[in-house]
Amino acid sequence: MRIGVLCSPDSWYLDDLRRAACNRHSIMPLAFRQLAARVGPANSGRLSCGSELLTDFDALLVRTMPPAPLEQVVFRMDQLARCEAAGVVVVNPAKAIEAAVDKYLTTARLAEAGLRVPRTVVCQTVEDALAGFHALGGDVVLKPLFGGEGRGIARLNDEALAQRAFSLLVSLGAVIYLQEFIDHPGYDLRVLLIGRRAWMIRRRNQLDWRTNLSRGAVAEPVEPTPDVLELARRGAAAVGATVAGVDLLPDSSGNLYMIEVNAVPGWKATAAALGADIAACLLDYVAELVEQRRS
Repeated sequence: MRIGVLCSPDSWYLDDLRRAACNRHSIMPLAFRQLAARVGPANSGRLSCGSELLTDFDALLVRTMPPAPLEQVVFRMDQLARCEAAGVVVVNPAKAIEAAVDKYLTTARLAEAGLRVPRTVVCQTVEDALAGFHALGGDVVLKPLFGGEGRGIARLNDEALAQRAFSLLVSLGAVIYLQEFIDHPGYDLRVLLIGRRAWMIRRRNQLDWRTNLSRGAVAEPVEPTPDVLELARRGAAAVGATVAGVDLLPDSSGNLYMIEVNAVPGWKATAAALGADIAACLLDYVAELVEQRRS
């Protein structure tokens, strides 16, 4: 099976996939910036990435979503959707990636699915942001609409500092995304889903209220309960992802808030904490999807 992996050429995940593939599959790195298309009588449906025709792959695995101008992002998602329409298995599908990469859309879909999410305000003016700041109790988490791993996240509980932050974002043409701060016991739960398989870790950080591993959190193995697994699967289904990293944050009373659904989830920490060969499981799942598409 030929699998194209949209990733950085020096990605740890690319190396891990190649290790797990061994001689069973061919793993080819692809760069988003090299995606191209031709449309016309002689080239109808020609979708390429560098010298490779995307339709020659059995599957495409999206392992990164690099920041880019809106035009490039739209074109890249169009290419993934065209590949799906041409019969190539794409993991995750373009629609799932589009939903999960947008924090507002993800949160809205989770809430519509009846899942507990933090109270959230999304707006575009300083006045609306300040009103939201007070409506959320004067203690909020400011997040970029796009992005992950804790980058660009700040806790604001001072009105003057909040106003400065909001003014800066408005001057940059950014959308202001605020969530109420959830008082938590210093950890969150990450559930990694691949098809019907699931793994879970606890990410504990005693030095920072942010529980991202990139912020110094430590991954600990945890056995998921049926209730937690059901929550995670409902969250992934809300954005249409079959491979997902679902983040759940407990409050001081033990209620679980769904913070994020990542449609391009990493597995390095989970594999290390649990001793699981997740890359091999992911390749098996992709192969299963390819067989289903062929039958």
